[in-house]
Formats: sequence, C-alpha cells, structure tokens
Amino acid sequence: MNMSSDVWNQLMVESSQVYIDESTGEVRSPFANTTIEKLPDKILLNIFSYLTHREICRMARVCKKWRVIAYDTRLWTAVSLRPEISGLHVGSLESLLALISIRFGPSLRYIELPIELITHTVLHELANKCPNLTHMLLDFSTAMQLHDFSEMQAFPTKLKYLCICLSEVIFMEGFMRKIYNFINGLEILHLIGTYEKVEEEEEEIYEVINVHKLKSATPNLRVINLYGINFIDDSHIDAFSSNCIQLECLAVNYCSKVTGSTMKTLFQRSKRLRCLLMNQTSLVSEHVMQVDWEKTALQELDITATDLSTECLVDMLTRIPSLRFLSAGQINGFNDSVLKAWMEQGNPRSLVALDLSHSDNVTDDGLHKFLSRYGHQLWGLSLSGMPHITDQLWQSILPILTNIKIIIMGTQERLGVNIHVDQLMDGIANNCPNLERLELRWDPENLRFSDKSQKAIDILRVKCLKMRCLVLSDGRYYEVVKANFERADRMTVVRTTTSCRCSNYYLLYNYKDLIFN
Repeated sequence: MNMSSDVWNQLMVESSQVYIDESTGEVRSPFANTTIEKLPDKILLNIFSYLTHREICRMARVCKKWRVIAYDTRLWTAVSLRPEISGLHVGSLESLLALISIRFGPSLRYIELPIELITHTVLHELANKCPNLTHMLLDFSTAMQLHDFSEMQAFPTKLKYLCICLSEVIFMEGFMRKIYNFINGLEILHLIGTYEKVEEEEEEIYEVINVHKLKSATPNLRVINLYGINFIDDSHIDAFSSNCIQLECLAVNYCSKVTGSTMKTLFQRSKRLRCLLMNQTSLVSEHVMQVDWEKTALQELDITATDLSTECLVDMLTRIPSLRFLSAGQINGFNDSVLKAWMEQGNPRSLVALDLSHSDNVTDDGLHKFLSRYGHQLWGLSLSGMPHITDQLWQSILPILTNIKIIIMGTQERLGVNIHVDQLMDGIANNCPNLERLELRWDPENLRFSDKSQKAIDILRVKCLKMRCLVLSDGRYYEVVKANFERADRMTVVRTTTSCRCSNYYLLYNYKDLIFN
C-alpha cells in the first residue's frame, strides 16, 4: 500500500508503545480497541483504491460512511462498463447518465463502453460533465446495428487515446463522420479487428471503417495499433504514413493482407518510426529488401511467423543500425547462418530483447555462440517451442544472463529426455537477480524434481525478489511451487500456462500505449 511515509512512521511508533492495564495487569497496545470504523477517511480511501469497482459497490452497502467514501470521485478515474471483461454492469442508459453526472465528473480519465451504452446522449454527457477524459474505448465488436447518431453534436475533445473494437458487418462511417472534428488531438489509436473470432470458412470481407478519411482527422498520432483486421492492407499503412509524421510505433499484428509493399515509403515519411510490429503478416522478401534500413531509426521489430527468406533476414539484420528488440520466431528461413552474419556484419550490441521461439532451424550450438557474446546485455530471452533446446543449453548460458528480466523456455511437446528442474531453478536464482518474469512451458511429465525441490524454490524466491510472475504448466511441480510462494505470502506470483503467458513485449518502449482491453 502506498501509504505516506509520515503516516506509516507514526503508526509504527504508536504500535510499539504498549502499556499495562492496571485493572487486569495485562500488557496492551494503544490499538487494542481500535476498529476499522475509527480509521481516518483518508486511510479508508487509500484502502478502497486497491479494490475493483465491483468490490467498491459492495462496500458501499456496509454503512453510510463507507457509502460516502465509495462514491468519492477519486476512486472513479478509470472505469470499465464491459462486464464480460471484469467491468461493471449498468442496467440502463438512465443509470449511466446519473453515474456520469454524480460519480464520474471531472475526475474521470478513462472509460470503456459496450455497444448498448454508446449513444449520442451518453457521449454528449461525457463531453459536458467529464472535461478531463483523455482515454476512451468503444466496443462495437458484438454490434448488429448502430444507434442513431444523426443528432450527435458533442464528443470528448481532450482524447489522447482512442480504442475502437470493430464489428465484422457494421459500417462505422455514420458514427465516424460525427467525431472527426473532435479527435484531432489523438496520439494513440487502436483499431481492433475480429481475427480471433473468424471461422475457418471464408466469408465476404467488408471494409467497415474508412481509414483514408480517419487518417486526415488524426495528424498527431504517435502510436497506431491495427490488430487482427481482415481488410487492412498496404494501402492503409501508406495512408497513415502520408499524414502522421509524428509516428513512433506501428503495429499491424495479424493483418494477413499486409505484404510490405509500402514499407519503403513508410520509413521515408516517418523518420521517427522506431517500433514496427508485423507478427503473422504476409511479408514478401523482395519488398522488405527494398527498404533503406541504414537510414531508419528502427529499434524494435517483430516479424514472427512470416515467410521471409534467409537472404532477406541477413540483408535486413546486417543493415539496421541499432536494433534493441527482435522477435523472429516461427520463420523457416531463420537459421545459424543468419545469427552468424548478424554477429559478423551487423550490430547486435544494442540488443536487449530476443525471441526466437519455434525456430526449428536454429541449433543449440548457433544459439550458444550468439548468447555467449551478447547474453550479458539481454533483458528478455524467449526460446520456447524448440524441442532440441533443453535444460543443458540453459544451464550453460544462465551464468551469462546476469541482467535478464524475462525468460521463456520449454516446449509443450512431450520430450524423450527429462528436464532436471531443481538444477535449473538453482541456476536461475544464483545468476539472474533482476528476473521479473519466468515461464517454463515444458510438459509436466518431463519435469524431474526431488524431495529437495523446496530448497531450490526457496532460493529462487529469496534471491529473485523482483519476480512478479512465474508461469508453469499445470501439474504436480506447479502445485509444489505455488504452495511454497503462498506460504511466503506471495499469492499472485505463480500461475499456469492456461491463464497466463509471458512475453518480451513488456520491454517495448511503447508497451503501455499498446495495451488494450
């Protein structure tokens, strides 16, 4: 709890002052008769700030004092009204309008609205009653029909962040043309498609939002995230680059129609572009090789699961001046010769994050040579989904990974060899004091541990004090580790691979800007 140091010190002093009850002869504390009702409102407000809004609403039913504190606008600066994503359920528009006026007001900075609550009346109230609203998410993903926006005359004008979850079949132009004049100050734009909902049968694709008109209304964008949109292609990237000269980060992950044909123009126009994320796109090697990589400011690149050739990868990596983040897993063309050429002709000296997961053509010898040279500077390393990379390679490189913060290792495939996890944990604990996130994806049946496992886990827990997340496949070893951390009152650290995944994306400069949902 971020209690002020003065308040905390005073509590510590008072709690240490005990006295003897003359009537009973018992040693008592001055807080012996203190109950939570007697805590100052400021302390209660601080405690309430750690609760979800659902929990705060339940606390409001306890007593009048707690009700007043629960309705303090300082607890309502960021609100989600999407109950399916841990938000509040609002039963009617009238209830929401009352909330906006009474509870949100000038304190509101961030709001998420589902389709049923996106009306011109609600948006008008937000514009009038919440002058400091800067972040907004509008979820149209389940829409079958839009509300009537013909009478909409107002929209929040101070937005810096706008996220729109698109529908597959609803055209957005009727809504968008009403807000174009209000969103000139946008710096971060998310357009979220329906990639995860698409069925295997091919259906007709609709361009449900006019990107060419949208780019004219948003000249100040720094971060653009076009995620899983089935109609996005290179012409849309070209459109944004023609008007957004401040662009620093462009993400088009899971936009399968992107081939890279306008990538050269993109870098010529966007001189500040330092982050390009193109996971699962249809990049063509010839287009990528046409880019003047030497003249770019690029520092972060994700080309995971693309079909780039070995020649293209060598050409690109040896010409990018200063790459700090590379994600290049699931690429058949990525092999030892690429790593060798990068070491000999390129400049990996700025590299802090490397993800080569599912790279079947990279050998453990090739990885060992590269990591022996550059492992000391890495903050994040992901080598998962590679059956030939076992604990032996990790044991040999752990002493080099002295600055590592994120490690992802193992494969879910059943192996013919066993993983001696006790020695692995011991090596991590003794060599990686800055570790924050660790994920072991090995099948539980491949993990071998002994009765002395508790000692290895204890050492890891005590030495890696910055550990926020330890992810394991559900099984007997997971239960052992989870129980160990829970006994030390670190309840949220250990998780399963079914509910949590680690990623080097935490190390991106614009990671917080790229978060949606």
